[in-house]
Formats: sequence, C-alpha cells, structure tokens
Amino acid sequence: MEQPNVKPAARISAALKKYVILFVLILLVLLFSALSPYFFTVQNLTNVFVQQSYVIVAAVGLSFVMISGGMDLSLGWQMSLVGVTTAVLMKNVGLPVWLCLVLCAVLGIALGLFNGLMAVSLKVHPLIVTLGTMTVFQGLSYTVANQSVILNLPPQYKFIGQGYLLGTIPVSVLIMIAVVGAASLILNKTYFGRFVYAIGSNADAAHLAGINVRRIKLAVFSLCGFFVAVATTILFARTGSAAPATGPGVEFSCMTAAVLGGISFKGGEGKMWGLVTGVLILGILGNGMQLIGMNTYVQYIVKGLVLLAAVGFDTYQKAAAQKVKKAS
Repeated sequence: MEQPNVKPAARISAALKKYVILFVLILLVLLFSALSPYFFTVQNLTNVFVQQSYVIVAAVGLSFVMISGGMDLSLGWQMSLVGVTTAVLMKNVGLPVWLCLVLCAVLGIALGLFNGLMAVSLKVHPLIVTLGTMTVFQGLSYTVANQSVILNLPPQYKFIGQGYLLGTIPVSVLIMIAVVGAASLILNKTYFGRFVYAIGSNADAAHLAGINVRRIKLAVFSLCGFFVAVATTILFARTGSAAPATGPGVEFSCMTAAVLGGISFKGGEGKMWGLVTGVLILGILGNGMQLIGMNTYVQYIVKGLVLLAAVGFDTYQKAAAQKVKKAS
C-alpha cells in the first residue's frame, strides 16, 4: 500500500538535494546586492571568480578523492611545497618558467601518488594517512624555502594569475573553466569516471565486478595532485611571491564547498557543477561580508556554521535515501 508514495518521496528528495544549493546561491546574491551597492557590479563579480579560481581547481582535485570514498587533508601543504619548490627552481636555480611549470605538475602528481601509495599499502583510511603526510609536506616546504619568502617571481609566471586575455578575460578564470570542463568529461563520459563512482559507492562490489580498485585509487590521488599543482600555480602567480605559509587552510574551503555541492563524505556521488556552486557560495559569503563591514572573526563563525550545515544536510539526505530504499 505504501509503494505509490515511494516514488514521489524519492523525486522530492532528489530535487531538493539537486537544486537547493542553487537557490542558496541566488538568495546570497540577492541579499548582498540589497545590502551593498558595490556587490552586484562587473568588477566585483569578476574579482570573486578570480579570487576563487584556484580554490575551484583545488576542489576539483579533492572531489575525485572524495567521490572515490577517500579524503586528503594534506592538500594545503601540498600547495605550499609545490609552490615554494617551483619558486626556488625559477629564482635560485634559474630554470625557464615553462620547465618549472612542467616540474611543478610532476611534483604535484608525485605527492598525490605518495598519498595514494601510503593509503593503499598501509590499508588505512586516507584521512589518517594524509594527516601524517600533511606534517611531512609542511616540514619539507619550510626546508626548501629556507624558512623565507621568495619574492619577485618572473613576469611570465605572474601572468598566469594576474594576466588578462583580450584585456577583459582573466587567464586564471579560463584555466578554471578548462579544468572544470575536463573533470566533468572524465567523470561523466569515461570508464575511469564510472569506476571512481563505483569504488566510492562500494569498493568491495567494485572489486568483485572486476575493477582494479588499487589502481583506480592511485590514479585518483595522482590526478588530485595534478589539479593541486595547477591550483598552486594560479595562487602563487597571483600573489607574485612564494611563502611556505601560503596554501594551508585551502583544504577546508575545498571540503566545505564539496559537501555543499553534493559530494558526500562517504563517496559515490557528486557533480562538478555542484562543486563550483559550493565554492561560489563560500566566495560570495566572504566577499559580501567584507563589503558590509562584518568583523573577520564573525566571518569565521559564519563559514564554520556553513560547514556544519552542509554536513548535516548531507547526513539528512543519506538517511532519507536509506529510508526510501528500505520502503521500496
């Protein structure tokens, strides 16, 4: 007798989960537009995209790990280590910028692969493994930088984070769009993407289905490291300098945005458009609160509450889905 009610309930739950984040984004835009005349301007909105471009790229990398059922807490210190290493190679060693960018990508992949190898070999959840590697990367970063800030990076390098094409289009935003497009293609149109979702949903079932779980997990962490390296280039090129303290903390913004965007901590689900929307919500929150003169520490409180709300909503959706599944 309850069967006819199952499908409508499932549809309502799916629609709520899929579109609520867009409504939140629109409401925030309307709210800050009403509170500040400087918010809804081309210049300010462009600044939001430029400021969040590296966060979106880093979050794309983390999303692959999260969808596969893992986590990477070392992401911020990966950015720090990759950034200062690239700066040292450019400034102190004198290597060409293009070669340093290649080596930057290789180092990012290597750090991600190292995380994956530790997690797979030790058979420990990546959350614990990356908590340890985070400290390792922190020490390495300060050692490579000699505990100092590297200033005056080459103009060709800074162009990536500060430059514009045709005088109006930020290079960093174009890179961000390319990364999101590539990630969407990988997740939605390739067997690799399907395997990532399958492993996140049920790793044991994926193994029984013939998927090489170990290899996919290593590939996921390596891919995350690559995207982190791209995000690092955007961030350090925008600042024009390299300091070991630059980067740490980004991982929490990425996690918050991912959960806001519908990527579950338990893995197996999530889309790129939701991730981007989640990052934009955080960016608009920060930008809007600054424009209306809100205290910095109050901003921390608001962002923390947003993370708690996102986790709570994710838990609620999981519980609702389980109830519908049992009822059917």
